[in-house]
Amino acid sequence: MSVDGHTTGRRSIVLLGIGHTNAHVVKKWVTEPIADCDLVCISKFPTATYSGMLPGTLGKQFDDAEMRIDLQALCDRASAKLLIADTSGLDLARGQLLFTDHQPISFDALSIGVGSMPSGWQQHCQSPLMVPIKPMQTFLQRLDNRLSAAESQRAGNLRVVIVGGGVAGIEIAFCLQELFRKRSSPRSVEISIFTSSSRVADGMTDRSVRRIEKLLGQRQIRIFPNHRVTHVQEDAVRTDDQQSHPTDCVIWATGAAAPPVLGKLGLPTDGSGFIATSNTLQSLGDPRVFAVGDSGTIMSSPSPKAGVYAVRHCPILWHNLRAFLNNRPLITYHPQHDFLKLLNTGDGKALLQYKRLTLHARWCWNLKTWIDRQFIREFQV
Repeated sequence: MSVDGHTTGRRSIVLLGIGHTNAHVVKKWVTEPIADCDLVCISKFPTATYSGMLPGTLGKQFDDAEMRIDLQALCDRASAKLLIADTSGLDLARGQLLFTDHQPISFDALSIGVGSMPSGWQQHCQSPLMVPIKPMQTFLQRLDNRLSAAESQRAGNLRVVIVGGGVAGIEIAFCLQELFRKRSSPRSVEISIFTSSSRVADGMTDRSVRRIEKLLGQRQIRIFPNHRVTHVQEDAVRTDDQQSHPTDCVIWATGAAAPPVLGKLGLPTDGSGFIATSNTLQSLGDPRVFAVGDSGTIMSSPSPKAGVYAVRHCPILWHNLRAFLNNRPLITYHPQHDFLKLLNTGDGKALLQYKRLTLHARWCWNLKTWIDRQFIREFQV
């Protein structure tokens, strides 16, 4: 099968989105390609960004290139085809992905790993203050553009509101402050975190949350719990208590919502718009289609939308794609209930949580950095 969809007698696996899990398939293909099968990769961007290193890159702890995977180079190593394009739909009857500016691409198996977007961002996307944290590939440039514009528009310290009190928003707050500490400009940054929850870092232990809240307080990063942002205006955000909070920039880092492309595919979804799958990661609507990472929800055992689960999907997807094409038994994914958490606090330290243990130390940062670099280097040439 050629990339333009004309049959040549070969089978084809198509990867839509090259996030953590699908990138693993490309990496494995370098040394273990499936016989008589083509691998085709579809991405909106020429690079993939490792979420674990994004805050540290913002804080100038890493170079930008360190957190990125060059998709063309990775695909070249695997003799795979890379297409940079936007998907417009899915024709299941013909087994084809559809595009507005490219011929349809046929598949024998399709793996969807397009990630997620922060929930609620579309309601406020017309505001010039808005900087959604995703897509991550363009986040740092969009944030830099917004901060530069704000600096040219008014004097004094910059005011930044982060909407979302999860780990992502907290790490961005710490590392944004570190960025300004390292800059030569006399201006500083005043950071506020708004969350509709009663506390930040939901899902972490009480001990970890107390430590995080203490660190935020020591850094003079304000927390507004039980405050839902309802409007993003030209120079402020308004919350559900009808209060207005002046700001120069709004970083939108809320929980995961389904990206628009998933709604174009005609596949069964969960209540939030993510593709509904079985525990073999296959769509409940078509066994040829797999959905991994944030893109899918295992309906029998749903997990939070977090990168660690995308990484754990890797060996399951790789086995099941090969098994599916060869009519062999597929294996099931069983999500773990607890895992090591490492939160970048921007100061050369990290907060470590594992089971009941909570630590904040430089060696925890060294461990996080080692894990992150080991992971990303597997995909870099």
